[in-house]
Amino acid sequence: MKQIKKIISTALVSASLMSFAQVNLGVKANLLYRSDSPTWTNIKNGTTTVYNEKGKNSVGYNFGLSAKINTPFGIFLQPELYYTTFKNEFTDPVTNTTIKAKSNRVDLPVLVGYNILGKMLGIYAGPVASYNLSTDNQWNDFKENATKDFTVGYQFGAQATISKLVFSARYEGAFSKDQREFIDNNTNTTVRYDGRPNLLIFGIGYNF
Repeated sequence: MKQIKKIISTALVSASLMSFAQVNLGVKANLLYRSDSPTWTNIKNGTTTVYNEKGKNSVGYNFGLSAKINTPFGIFLQPELYYTTFKNEFTDPVTNTTIKAKSNRVDLPVLVGYNILGKMLGIYAGPVASYNLSTDNQWNDFKENATKDFTVGYQFGAQATISKLVFSARYEGAFSKDQREFIDNNTNTTVRYDGRPNLLIFGIGYNF
């Protein structure tokens, strides 16, 4: 009986909080840039490089839908859904072979954040689940062999909301690697690489 009362109480509290919550729906698009480990120096240097090059050297992009659920306490929940595509270039240190691959995936970030200046400025962090779409990568005589469908990463960043426009910057790292192989059809030489690089992500969105 106590368990039932506890469940009912929790449900009532959650329902009352949700009744005060405000939900914003929107669309977003982002440019993706390769980055190193998530240290402040790397993020600062990467951001400066993107600015100096005026965004020319992006490795990919994504676009999709976003929902922001604001609570009365300044905390918000922000689930998003993206179609993501980017280029992945790497050099095998053993064979000195350079491979270029393209990745297409569906990303589902679930971010928890806090509004710093009302709803104008917010910071957030959370996991991102990714599902790899079918690929048919071929580079010269090499054919790709992708072994994982799902991988998990993380994101953290900040966003500024001006009227209905949302400007965001975030870093994406990986909890799990996306190990892949390129196999030479002629020599059977195998080149292994990680299909989930760390990324700097800069975007713009529009709330309905």
